[in-house]
Amino acid sequence: MRFLLVGFCLALLSACTDRSISPTVPEALEIGTPKTIFTATTREKGMDGYFGPKRSETLSLLELTVSIPPSHQTGKLDFGYDKPNPAQEFTIAGRREFDEFGEFDRRMRQELLSLPAKERDVTIFIHGFNSTQAETAFRAAQLTHDIETPGATVIYSWPSLGSPLGYAYDGDSILFARDGLETLLRRLPGTGARRIVLVAHSMGSVLTMETLRQIEIATPDWSERNLGGVILMSPDLDLDVFRSQMRRIKRVPKPFVVFTSQKDTILNISQRIRGTHSRERLGNLQSIDALSDLPIEVVDTTDFSDTAESGHFVAATSPALLSMLNAAQETAEAFQKLPSRLSAQTLLPGAVSQDGKATRVILSVQGGGER
Repeated sequence: MRFLLVGFCLALLSACTDRSISPTVPEALEIGTPKTIFTATTREKGMDGYFGPKRSETLSLLELTVSIPPSHQTGKLDFGYDKPNPAQEFTIAGRREFDEFGEFDRRMRQELLSLPAKERDVTIFIHGFNSTQAETAFRAAQLTHDIETPGATVIYSWPSLGSPLGYAYDGDSILFARDGLETLLRRLPGTGARRIVLVAHSMGSVLTMETLRQIEIATPDWSERNLGGVILMSPDLDLDVFRSQMRRIKRVPKPFVVFTSQKDTILNISQRIRGTHSRERLGNLQSIDALSDLPIEVVDTTDFSDTAESGHFVAATSPALLSMLNAAQETAEAFQKLPSRLSAQTLLPGAVSQDGKATRVILSVQGGGER
């Protein structure tokens, strides 16, 4: 009953604001820092020009320019929907739509060629439950800005209802959106990217794994040949389903990292919705025993949950953890000439344990732990 009451209150609050609306304010660039966000979406474009929750069989392609406010603090994401304040809030400062994939590809190549050769990476961000297109662009801009991720940023915006009560609709949209994500993924290697890294949050992890599974069925080993890493953050994913998806990926991309937290209340609610109170989701598991045969790395961020802005997205909203990830990025750059790909256990200070092929790194706010 308490969960239903909380959900009802959230629904009433969200009904007061149209979260799909985020006007273009070009003058924001006179105030904030610009961040280019390439966008592929299976959302339907509405009469108002915004891409909302309805599903489209056509993959729309855009380039968004996000203005990051000068007041931005690491880990925080402030935005104002229909009346943004560029001095204090993330704002859409530019919006361009592409008529076909060729234009999108050329613009991506142009962006990558403008960067030093060692920075020509592409990071693809797939959002989770209850997200709008503007919110996804803002979150991708905030995360890549705070971690100082090199290269181009792409979001795949699948048609989430953008409502706390849209869990079932979003679950269906995940299945609907697989083909669009596959189309995007298969084209990106042709842009000249040095490395392509796939980052998914929450329910977006289901979409990511389902898409990789169907690609592997059609083209075995495609993922390992074309992806420079897969990162699942707070994945709202059943362990049995995850294992069945991984079985189709014979050669797993490296690194393959899962960020977890045992204090993730959203995943606890997800368990209750399914009637599996005692059955963990991949994003809040307490042990890697069930994953011991998989060559993956699990990074436990539980210790950072209390100070994070979102307990369901600790990796993006904890200033202390973002600082640690930044340090790891700098370490990776220092060793970038090494022939092998560096792993999370190599870069992140924490208590490391091994169970079969799986590795677990438990991070601490104290800045480390036994290795």
